Amino acid sequence: MRNDSPIRVAVIGFGTAGRFFRAPFLAADPAYDLRLIVTGHPDRQAAARAAHPSATLVATAGAVTTHASDLDLVVVGTPPSTHVELAENALRAGLDVVVDKPFTPTAAEGRRLIALAAELGRRLTVFQNRRWDADFRTLRRLIADGRLGTVHAFESRFEWWRPTGSAGGRATPASPTAAASSSTWAPT
Repeated sequence: MRNDSPIRVAVIGFGTAGRFFRAPFLAADPAYDLRLIVTGHPDRQAAARAAHPSATLVATAGAVTTHASDLDLVVVGTPPSTHVELAENALRAGLDVVVDKPFTPTAAEGRRLIALAAELGRRLTVFQNRRWDADFRTLRRLIADGRLGTVHAFESRFEWWRPTGSAGGRATPASPTAAASSSTWAPT
């Protein structure tokens, strides 16, 4: 990435992750230039256009490779089943990539993406914001202070309930991981 100007970013997906977490934070930090937003959903396109008028809006992720020379980084905020293909395409286009959690559906796919990024000399990481949540940080401090005794594992989840036919959302999640944000940590 270039050191003299903002990091030029594409956000793939403008659902909950892209709309409420990725795009606003990128737009608020002058170290980043939110250049491209990918969403094929008309309501989400309108929301993206209103919130980020200087970003180019495209309907398909294939446009990221078309715009690759104008980008440095791709942030993948789509359903987990799409992460591998989108990350691989961005890496092969010469871009660094941040992928929402869960990183990949399988460990083998994760290892393959990591190897590809290393082979291509690209940066690849998973967005793991739960490490900064107050509950997680408090528990880490309590464990480090020895106030909880021996902890073998910690699991935290935020469940989402979406009634059938809810506007803009799926009636049922595509997979169990699509409906929950979770963190698991073992202090070893």
